[in-house]
Amino acid sequence: MGYFTTAQRFDAVCVGDVATDVFVRLSEGAVEERVDERGRWLEIPLGAKVPFDRGTTVAAGGSASNVAVALARLNVRVALATFLAHDSIGFDLLGALHGEHVDTRLVHLDEPAHTNRNFVLSYHGHRTILVHHEEFDYHWPHLRPSEIPAWLYLTSLGPGALGFQDQIADWLTENTRVRLAFQPGTFQVEAGVERLARVYARTEILLASFADASTIAGVPADDKGALVDALHALGPSTVVLYDESGGAVASDGHEHLAVPPFPDSSAPLDRTGTGDAFSATLLAAVVQGMPLREALRWPPVNVMSVGHELGSQAGLLHEHDLREHLDEADPSFVVETW
Repeated sequence: MGYFTTAQRFDAVCVGDVATDVFVRLSEGAVEERVDERGRWLEIPLGAKVPFDRGTTVAAGGSASNVAVALARLNVRVALATFLAHDSIGFDLLGALHGEHVDTRLVHLDEPAHTNRNFVLSYHGHRTILVHHEEFDYHWPHLRPSEIPAWLYLTSLGPGALGFQDQIADWLTENTRVRLAFQPGTFQVEAGVERLARVYARTEILLASFADASTIAGVPADDKGALVDALHALGPSTVVLYDESGGAVASDGHEHLAVPPFPDSSAPLDRTGTGDAFSATLLAAVVQGMPLREALRWPPVNVMSVGHELGSQAGLLHEHDLREHLDEADPSFVVETW
């Protein structure tokens, strides 16, 4: 498995911020939803005691950790390169990663920062996330030859990490055999394509929601052809755009492909982490050597499963379970050309 020989320790190294995520499922009627010309709003009475149905904590959350856990469960040899503090949250996070067989030798313990902690409010299958990014001493580690991965997976980083991403671009220039998958997070999208031009130019697989892709490219989300072409022009050889249901379109510059959501009669409980699940599962299939058309059948299965659980990782499937779902799938679940 993987691009290099078995002497290499990792098929993939995930890079990004991590956090402990505390999930709260709000009770029906405890809050209100409002929709106006600016979007959908969650309204909570100020000063009230708001009941909730239940909660759960993902000790090792955040996009980079979600992706690493998903890859590990799909039998990808994966390490996580991130920054934590010397605090109880950080050590709990490390323990959770060890339990998922994610290699943590590239995790850097920093002082005097605190490990990130987010709070996720879930209501009617949607989520509102209260986030805070600590300021870490971001720097790219020295990797031994055996630690250089086949794939680098870059995802969400805080607003103070732009220089760190320049270091990553320098390292990728020196290590031409390493392939880059890029799933931009909020601050990477906001930084703009000019600031991260070297990262986009080096990217082999760009993974993004339709909304983020539209912001990145400056093209309406419903104009799939123009959107994909604009993203290819930034450098990525493969572009994959997904929605929260698990449906997606993809292009490798030769074929335009579309996959529907995985057939599922039940409503989702919580969609937090479905984008991470989609992206990680696609990469896992590619690591196994699947062509894009075949690889696209994998991610919607994991998106469906994650959506049935509260939290971003409880529903992540192991490979044998994912394959069983595919074996039992309705014949209508196919990848088509668009």
